[in-house]
Amino acid sequence: MLVDSHCHLDFPDFADELDDVVQRARDAGLGRMVTICTRVKKFPQVLAVAERFEDVFCSVGTHPHNADEELDVTCEQLVELAAHPKVVAIGEAGLDYHYDKAPRDAQAQGLRVHIAAARETGLPLVIHSRNADEDMAKILEEETKIGAFPAVLHCFSSGRALAEKGIELGLYVSFSGILTFKNSQDIRDIAADMPKDRVLVETDAPYLAPMPHRGKRNEPAFTAHTADVLADVWGMEREDVWKQTTHNFFRLFSKVPGSGKCTANKGQGAA
Repeated sequence: MLVDSHCHLDFPDFADELDDVVQRARDAGLGRMVTICTRVKKFPQVLAVAERFEDVFCSVGTHPHNADEELDVTCEQLVELAAHPKVVAIGEAGLDYHYDKAPRDAQAQGLRVHIAAARETGLPLVIHSRNADEDMAKILEEETKIGAFPAVLHCFSSGRALAEKGIELGLYVSFSGILTFKNSQDIRDIAADMPKDRVLVETDAPYLAPMPHRGKRNEPAFTAHTADVLADVWGMEREDVWKQTTHNFFRLFSKVPGSGKCTANKGQGAA
């Protein structure tokens, strides 16, 4: 079994063929997918996708791009919504200084609210961080001193210092199709040095399709390409990387049922 720990199946990119997309993922050996919420006000649509498929789960939260739109979202609201059996994570929330679509103080405020919700629920916080390494490390360190919380630095494309700080604080690191890009040797070098029991794989679909699909719409079935590159980076057999990252997923996303079934499964390969 392999797991796509982060995708966006509620996005319009998949609207016309969602059943086929999920089936292709299953055919490629994926046993679980987590579709990630980017706006609490659109959570019902995200939840509807998770409820439609037995092997799809979801999160609840506000992406940093939308932080200023949802400053009224409270920790209590997130905790209440997260009580649904299909909700297995908080977020994604974080800091994005690349696009700066929301004021930075609003992004930081939203991130801290989501951290509080992750701390209270025990569900992992899905962290988005782009071009904000120093501020992200500072907030994570400050908040961890208040109280530990489970979290993953998703779609990792930051510097080595943030990855190491995340590991130091007990977080996980997730790699996307970026790991497969020719110009991403620095990310592969970071992945090589991460503790193998703290690494996940994901697609961030419909974005960032891995090689050899780069430039096309991404989908969960392509997770296997990223896992294959990770196997090369670690010098491990493919099935062992599938088993390790899946085991890591179930440890972090502990609300997802099926943790006793995380044995290796080669599947049929990615499309």
